[in-house]
Amino acid sequence: MKKLIIAALALVATAIAPNTFAQTKMVGGAPMYPTKDIVDNAVNSKDHTTLVAAVKAAGLVETLKSAGPFTVFAPTNEAFNKLPKGTVETLLKPENKETLTKILTYHVVAGKLSAMDIAKQIKAGNGVAELKTVSGGTLKAMMKGKKIYLVDEKGGKSWVTIPDVNQSNGVIHVVNAVLMPN
Repeated sequence: MKKLIIAALALVATAIAPNTFAQTKMVGGAPMYPTKDIVDNAVNSKDHTTLVAAVKAAGLVETLKSAGPFTVFAPTNEAFNKLPKGTVETLLKPENKETLTKILTYHVVAGKLSAMDIAKQIKAGNGVAELKTVSGGTLKAMMKGKKIYLVDEKGGKSWVTIPDVNQSNGVIHVVNAVLMPN
């Protein structure tokens, strides 16, 4: 009987494990669990502390914890550090909440778009996909080889460095530059 129970547990574990752990990616030294929402995962990433602080300052925590689904192009701390000196500190001030919100929501697309979905849109668009952001702006997605990059409304370019970080309410694609709307 004991062997039967152990065999049954092993069978259940192998059935569950591919669905639970195979999709878990490491970002900023922390596992990103597909069962957690965007905010609950992002707060654990050492590479996204600036983004998390900005989301909190903009009052977007509840939005990004909601059902979604959302596609988030998540800039790393290094991406924020590429901005001119003092920009992040200025944006985090309460009087700049509207500007900060516009920049952050420019990194969000309604719906869940995997890297493969974006690649299909790029192919269908003859090399360019236009993604409508939650802020009302447009991001242009293109590919170089198998890597996706985005061009913002000011002509800035950002590469997807870690694609398809699945969340319970969408997907995160880690990017290496902050995208700026007009």
